Amino acid sequence: MPRNTTPSPAAHPPRADEGHLVVCVGYEGAMILDIVGPLQVFATANDIRIKQGLGAWYQTLLVADDASGTVSTSSGIRMLADGSWRGLDLPTNSTVLIPGGDGIDVIQHDEALRAWLQHIEPRVMRLGSVCSGALVLARAGLLDGMAATTHWCRVDQLREMKPDIAVDGDRLHTFEAGHPVYGHLFTSAGVTAGIDLALALVEADLGRASALAVARQLVMFMRRPGGQAQFSPLLAPETTQAPRLAQLLDWIPGQIGSDLSVDRLAEQSCLPPRTLARVFQKELGTTPAKYVERVRVEAASALLGQQQASVATVARLCGFGHPENLRRSFHKHLAVSPQAFAERFGSG
Repeated sequence: MPRNTTPSPAAHPPRADEGHLVVCVGYEGAMILDIVGPLQVFATANDIRIKQGLGAWYQTLLVADDASGTVSTSSGIRMLADGSWRGLDLPTNSTVLIPGGDGIDVIQHDEALRAWLQHIEPRVMRLGSVCSGALVLARAGLLDGMAATTHWCRVDQLREMKPDIAVDGDRLHTFEAGHPVYGHLFTSAGVTAGIDLALALVEADLGRASALAVARQLVMFMRRPGGQAQFSPLLAPETTQAPRLAQLLDWIPGQIGSDLSVDRLAEQSCLPPRTLARVFQKELGTTPAKYVERVRVEAASALLGQQQASVATVARLCGFGHPENLRRSFHKHLAVSPQAFAERFGSG
C-alpha cells in the first residue's frame, strides 16, 4: 500500500483555528474497516470543502507501536503506519480513535498503550473507540462510571470486565456533541457504526450540512442517530435456532398494524405465554413485547424516511395507535422524535 505523501501531522499539527487532527491507533489484528471507514469520512469532508473553495479541515494519522512498522489487519491487508504513538505530542485540537478487531484480545493488555491513553486523555479534545476498541479504554480505566457501547458480541465481556460501566449494547455510539462528558470520551458499536460516529464528529465540527453532504457522497442510505439499535430485529429469523420462534418472527412484520399482544403471539406460535417468554429471552435476549415494539419502530422509520405519510398515519399503520405512543417509542429507541427523524433522515 503506498504511503501517504501528505506531511505528517505529528510534525506540523494544525492550529486550533485551521483544522483538526484525527489519530487512529493501529495494531496487529485490527479490523481494517474500523480504521479506514472513519478515516474516509474525514477525507471526504476535506474533498467537499476543497471543492467549495475552502481548505481541508482534517489531518489524519495512523500510528502503531513501532514507528517504522506495518499494521497487519485481520483481513490480511497490511497498512503502513505514519509513526508511533509512543511519545507522540498531540495538539489540543485532536481526536484519537481506538479501532476494534480480533487483536483486541492482546492489545487491551498492553500496559504502555494504556498508560499513553491515560496521559493524553485530559489533553486532547476527544478520545473514542470503534467496535471492541472500547475494551482498551475500559482496561485503562477511562470508562469507569460512564455509559458505553461496543460490538454486540463483546457486550457481555465488557460488562464482566467493568461492572461499574453502564454498558448499552443496543445503540450505535455514545458521542453527544457539546456534552461535558460524552462530547469528549465516547464509544461506538461494531464496524460500520464507526462511520456513523465519524459523521457525528463531522457534524459537531463543520455542521449538519457538511455531515449530510459526506453521507451522500459515500452513498449512505441515511446518517443514523447514535441511539439507534445495532441490529435489525427483522434479521432475527435467520439467527434463531427455535423453529416455532422463527416462524413467528417471520409472521410478525406482516401483522404490525394488528393485535400483537403476548397472548396473540402465544396463540400464533402454539406455545404457552410463559414458555414463549422464556424462548424469546433465550434466543433473542428480550421480551416479546419489546421485540414487537422494535419491529414497529423499524417499520415506522422506513415509512417516515420515505416521507410519504404523516406521523399520525404511520402511527396507525404500524400499530402504535396514537402518535404520542409513536413519539415515546422513537425517543426510547432512536433518541429523536418522529418529526425530527423524517426531517433529518428522510430521502425526500
